[in-house]
Amino acid sequence: MGEPVNRVEVEILGETYILKGDEAPEYMEMLAQYVNKKMRQVIELNPKLGTSKAAVLAALNTADELMKMQKKMNSSSGGNIRDKTP
Repeated sequence: MGEPVNRVEVEILGETYILKGDEAPEYMEMLAQYVNKKMRQVIELNPKLGTSKAAVLAALNTADELMKMQKKMNSSSGGNIRDKTP
């Protein structure tokens, strides 16, 4: 048999979602809180956005953060770590 699947109820923008996965419930809750925070930031900047558009923009912002972190890690793993702050 496979590993046990955890089930967690979370809330994002007032909507309830059931998450199921092999990760710890606390981790899944933390992910939901992060997504909720990102979506709220997008909606704060443009309150007229619908949930779907806010979700896409939050996903793009998160993807941007991820790509920048990966680029930074790749450049620093070459043994030449430099501070790139202005």
